Amino acid sequence: MSEKSPRPRQVTMVAWLTMVGSVIVVLLVFDRVSGLHTLETRQSIEKFLAEPPGSDLGLGVDGVLSMIRTLAMVTAGCATAAAILGYQVLRRSRSARLALTVLAVPLFFAGLVTGGFVSSLVAASAAMLWLQPARDWFGDTPRTAPAAPAAPAPPATLVAAAPSAPVAATSSARPTGVTVACVLTWMATGLTTLGLVATGVLLALRPETLLDEVHRQNPELRSEGVSDDLLIGVTFALIAAMVLWCVSAAVLAVLVFRRTEWARIVLVVSAGTAAALSLVGTAIGAFLLALTLVASVATLALLLRPDVRQWFSQRPGQRPPAVPGPPR
Repeated sequence: MSEKSPRPRQVTMVAWLTMVGSVIVVLLVFDRVSGLHTLETRQSIEKFLAEPPGSDLGLGVDGVLSMIRTLAMVTAGCATAAAILGYQVLRRSRSARLALTVLAVPLFFAGLVTGGFVSSLVAASAAMLWLQPARDWFGDTPRTAPAAPAAPAPPATLVAAAPSAPVAATSSARPTGVTVACVLTWMATGLTTLGLVATGVLLALRPETLLDEVHRQNPELRSEGVSDDLLIGVTFALIAAMVLWCVSAAVLAVLVFRRTEWARIVLVVSAGTAAALSLVGTAIGAFLLALTLVASVATLALLLRPDVRQWFSQRPGQRPPAVPGPPR
């Protein structure tokens, strides 16, 4: 399939459905999170827990609220990443299509917490990218192009008289946006990792500090059977997962700095997910996450600039076609 072939309507529809639907999912998540502590929500959860199958779960109202809040944040992160990948699909990125297909699975299941219909629609639409004519457009079934007729050789006298063709300068200089985005990523991930490690050390040395605060905010945890050891174990697991995410983002920034296209797409998805989660966290009172929100949004905007995309689309060492000089 030629690089100049028009984009199939099927791909355009799926990409826009993914982007618009993901925005709607994020808005639904905000609405769900903001209404978690209302009296109506608590009454509906109590009613659910009073009858099977809710009564067989062994959870209290606060436990269900925590689970819904976690699933809502996962949904918001997946939807943000899907919106970014939908934009990359419009630009004929095969890696974005594959990542969107993989992301459709957690988006479908985690999105059930927001009502399920919009998130399920976004997730199901990814399957259409693997059908014809989208497969041809993405190059899954390459066709052998007919051999172009050989151009006649120029006369020897013309070749001898023609001066050497000037070669245009190669635009291999790294854009400033790439450098700034990588530096922001390294700073944000470094500071976040330090904060997480400090929290882990404090938790290991003085676990009662965290436990007292948790029990102050949720006094019903002990009556619901949530032990202190479980709280500490879950907290350590979350810290380890966040540190791994930060390290992965820092490594991706190194690859982006070295002009790796797939790393740019993955880092864009990571920055978008971090921005969505930081926005949700800031909205529920974690105001320190506003710093990561600003850094993530800036990184996202810089990596999507036209000059940055053009720099990544040109292979290292590739030169523009030479312009022949006039014959003498």
